Amino acid sequence: MKKFFIASLVLAPVAAGLFATAPTDVPELTARAALLMDAATGITLFEKNADELIPPASLTKLMTIHVAEKEAAERGISLDEPVSLPKQSWAVNQPPRSSLMFLAQGQIVSLNELFLGMAIPSGNDAAIAVALNFAPTTDAFARLMNREAVAFGMKNTVFVEPSGISEENITTARDFALFCREYLRLYPENLEKYHSTPSFSYPKPSNLRPSMQNRTNTIVQNNHINLLYTFEGVDGLKTGYIDEAGYNIALTAERNGTRFIAVILGVPAELGSRWGTRARDADGAALLTWGFNNFKTLRPEIPAIPEARVWKGRTNRMPLALAENDPAITLPVDRGDGIRCETSLNDIIAPLPQGTPAGHITFYDEAGKIATMELVTLKDAEAGGLFKRLWDSVMLFFINLTRRR
Repeated sequence: MKKFFIASLVLAPVAAGLFATAPTDVPELTARAALLMDAATGITLFEKNADELIPPASLTKLMTIHVAEKEAAERGISLDEPVSLPKQSWAVNQPPRSSLMFLAQGQIVSLNELFLGMAIPSGNDAAIAVALNFAPTTDAFARLMNREAVAFGMKNTVFVEPSGISEENITTARDFALFCREYLRLYPENLEKYHSTPSFSYPKPSNLRPSMQNRTNTIVQNNHINLLYTFEGVDGLKTGYIDEAGYNIALTAERNGTRFIAVILGVPAELGSRWGTRARDADGAALLTWGFNNFKTLRPEIPAIPEARVWKGRTNRMPLALAENDPAITLPVDRGDGIRCETSLNDIIAPLPQGTPAGHITFYDEAGKIATMELVTLKDAEAGGLFKRLWDSVMLFFINLTRRR
């Protein structure tokens, strides 16, 4: 008997009792593991065996792109500049059954093209080329990948190489959804630049030296994400397959301001290529349909935020702001009418640093409370002079005495 989990317990800290009754149209999935997340809030809406360890296969290439982008930015390397193609990255030197961009000796290629070669045809050769432009070996690059996984809080993820061909790469649906959320936050432009591009042509004449440009032999490969063409709103991210994992996919889709992330791992390899990819697509479509049918992301209008009272400080008032850059709320589709809010401020005592919690805004709809958002100080509050601190101490004593009565 299959088990499915609605993440009501996950939602409870955000909005206790928000879901009076759990949705009943929960999809049954072929995959061994899956997770659906609201990309804006990070709230988990659905999970099935979300902590089972499964090789990510070519989903690994998303982490390879992230590490390369980060390293390029830190080193001042343009993504449009030509990079080297070490012998280990040539297509002829890849393991049997590898997906390929078809890199070869003497070609001229940029990081942008290599990223496309990873995102669309899922080229293992492209992943090796990228890795060896930022590290002396693929092992060393994998250490950079693992450093980033730790930084993102991916507790059960380990990478041993950058292409995903090894079954020793390990992740979970929960870990990988967490990573996908951070990836989209860091590189929202990559959806259009790489992941939703329908096809990839390589090599082009510009990739070849002048003496070779009359023998281009360009190969056109289509994006492996079939739902780009059949499911409204899908614009990424990546598919993957190795025998040890089965058929994997990391999907994202946006409709009317609501974006979901769906990670599906372990559609059985025994189904074969034709039926395995169909089952993977069916799982993705079912999970995203269920998400859009039952949930939405609400971004309520934020009222003018009053200043907080500062005691024992050089100034008596402190401007505040929301702690979250994106004040979003995950709600059932039938909630969110008649939004109102209440602001509650704390008295704060100097000295204290910027970002200190100083109150909260609570949002309500017609059915009750839906969310609470924290307010924090916008700058440091420096301590006042001796007389100011003494005077405010006396004032606070009498205020607290009155409050106890």
